[in-house]
Amino acid sequence: MEHEKKENPKTEDSQKATKGELEELRRTIESLRQENGELLGKLQRVSADYANYQKRAPRQIADTIGYEKERIIRTLLPVLDNFEHTLGHAQSAEDIDVLVKGIRIVYDQLFDVLKSHNVEQIEALGEKFDPAVHQAMTRQTDPGKEDDTVLEEFQKGYKLNGRVIRPSKVIVNKLEAEPQGRQQDEDSSDQVTEERQTADECRTTDEE
Repeated sequence: MEHEKKENPKTEDSQKATKGELEELRRTIESLRQENGELLGKLQRVSADYANYQKRAPRQIADTIGYEKERIIRTLLPVLDNFEHTLGHAQSAEDIDVLVKGIRIVYDQLFDVLKSHNVEQIEALGEKFDPAVHQAMTRQTDPGKEDDTVLEEFQKGYKLNGRVIRPSKVIVNKLEAEPQGRQQDEDSSDQVTEERQTADECRTTDEE
């Protein structure tokens, strides 16, 4: 009987292994819980940061736009001052050339300000018509110029940072194509003339 009450060594080993596995599972679960808590905390912080960014971004954009506007206006103020000065002396100008010179100075100064903001004029007069940068207002015929050449510029075009913000309004040269029937008649006439010359040459040879 005493021999039957003794536990099986294999059963004890199995129980110890099960306890060890349970303990390992408890540690794994606890580790996962801690990791989950850390991830949740990070997610909450990121969510809060993003919410704050959404609130700050419009204000920052508005501030940036306001700053750029102020900077551009500041660069234009000296031009306005010179223009006002020129107009103030317009009535007392003894020579119209002096007034024109003053206006030209203001114009050049304004264009220099625009160039400092990466604005450039589009070349048009005498150039080949380019629909990407030119807008044809009408067409004229000038035999002394090549076809599709810009003859006149109504309004200057401009680019900003290489992008067209206003195309040049222009008059384009359009040469009239010679009528096809007329060209064929001229070719036929030339051919008849050549045939007559050949016949005359043959007739002269026979007579000799």
